[in-house]
Amino acid sequence: MQGSGRKNFLRKKKLTKEKKYMNQQRHKRVIISGGGTGGHIFPAISIANALRKIDPDVQILFVGAEGRMEMEKVPAAGYRIVGLPVAGIDRKNLLKNFSVLLKLFKSLRLARKTIVEFRPDVAVGVGGYASGPVLKQSLKMGIPVLIQEQNSYAGVTNKILAGRASVICVAYDGMEKYFPSEKIIKTGNPVRQSYDNLEALKGDALKFFGLNADLPVILVLGGSLGAGSVNKCLSRNIQTLYNSPCQWLWQTGKQYFDEISQMVPDSFRSRISVHPFIDRMELAFAAADIIISRAGAGTISELCLVGKPVILIPSPNVAEDHQTKNALALVSRNAAVMIPDNMVESSLINEATNLVKDGPGRKMLADNISKMAERDADMRIAREVLKLTEK
Repeated sequence: MQGSGRKNFLRKKKLTKEKKYMNQQRHKRVIISGGGTGGHIFPAISIANALRKIDPDVQILFVGAEGRMEMEKVPAAGYRIVGLPVAGIDRKNLLKNFSVLLKLFKSLRLARKTIVEFRPDVAVGVGGYASGPVLKQSLKMGIPVLIQEQNSYAGVTNKILAGRASVICVAYDGMEKYFPSEKIIKTGNPVRQSYDNLEALKGDALKFFGLNADLPVILVLGGSLGAGSVNKCLSRNIQTLYNSPCQWLWQTGKQYFDEISQMVPDSFRSRISVHPFIDRMELAFAAADIIISRAGAGTISELCLVGKPVILIPSPNVAEDHQTKNALALVSRNAAVMIPDNMVESSLINEATNLVKDGPGRKMLADNISKMAERDADMRIAREVLKLTEK
């Protein structure tokens, strides 16, 4: 090796050592991007909590979409968040997408500014509007990226970015169809909590919601934003719900609550318990005998841990119909019943009340969905994130 070449080599070696030393001295920094719905936000918060369990000194910054649910939920969980003026593509009205593009350019600029100021060691993308700009800019700036793909069918943004990402954490088998196999780690999806002792909570849960211990409970979840078709079906059949051989614990979503609440007479509320949003999900799951739900990836991961019979109604308002694909992954294993959104009005109430009467059917569904549970996904993902901070 010539003199000048050797000097350059030694200088680089020294700088590498200094960089490693500096990384050890300063607190690790992680940026977590994504959101838009509870299905993205709650897993992201779970990952952040797991990071703090492993390394209490880790610095975490969230990046979300302005005006969306994460701007409220993330600070409530004790984390700082920056909002981007980003919006999703409108597939029904293409003319509106001009403003979407303008917002995207603004978001890319703000994402870069945020990254420069925060200086993260790793960028984590959990899906949702804000993930794209943050991950794209992080890759351009040489920051390691971890993608958390929640669905059984990969989204467009994740497929585009996967080739340059360092690690891709997935919840389903067969994701080699979409991502480089050497980057995939099957971790499962993070959930809000473990739901390990639900049976012990049942008595308290029934009291909490004012429900009768002698009647089965059907829990209706429309996702964090509510489900229009489900709400419409149930609200048009209030008398039928009241006359059915069960009780209904119904999360409407905030935007639907006032209208639906007025439709339920006070005399019916012993059988129909209506809520805009249920914060104590462990109690709702403990009270339930059957669960009606959308088929978001995070929700399905929770339902596998809960281990109760489920009727899934995939939302038609999601990109690439990924909720149907998520639901079919369970239906193919006899782990759930699926009703297409356009069949809800004609089928849902009968399907639910028939399942209440079908003890063997309920047991089969509960046993099979329990077999699909993945535990400690948040800790597994957090460990992969922290490994990347060492690079």
